[in-house]
Amino acid sequence: MRAVRWAVLPVTAGIGVAVVLGVYGRLHTPPDVVVDFPFKAALATGAAALALLQVILALAMYGRLPGIAAGPPLAAVHRWTGRLAMLLSLPVAVHCLYLLGFRSGEIRVLIHSLCGCLFYGAFVAKMLVLGRPENDRGWAVPLAGGTVFAAITGAWLTSALWFFTT
Repeated sequence: MRAVRWAVLPVTAGIGVAVVLGVYGRLHTPPDVVVDFPFKAALATGAAALALLQVILALAMYGRLPGIAAGPPLAAVHRWTGRLAMLLSLPVAVHCLYLLGFRSGEIRVLIHSLCGCLFYGAFVAKMLVLGRPENDRGWAVPLAGGTVFAAITGAWLTSALWFFTT
């Protein structure tokens, strides 16, 4: 029960961030400007590739990849690839929210908008979970990390991959 109680703050904060981003994107009136989709797609692809590397590194850190020893160097690479993925995603998110807004006119765009908001909400929740003592975290870190990965993958599939293939 204690584990569930402390998880309320990260989950609530993550939901709050996702909702605030979605509401802002929906209520904000985007300016009438030209959008540079190739640049956004390239940054998003870099962030998604680093997110995939994050999953591989996390599997190795949890001892799920045979032959790869977990340790401080692996954890450092995991942290830095995560920071770089977040850094690459920020201009894409600002561009999406400010210049395009939260849209729901077609299913692909709705899924993209939802995944983008979920990504930042799940990221906030994961960072708050990581602030807890290591023996308290339990299942929360893999769940939060998996949600971050699922959200960025969904956002990438419905934007950059769609852009490259149409």
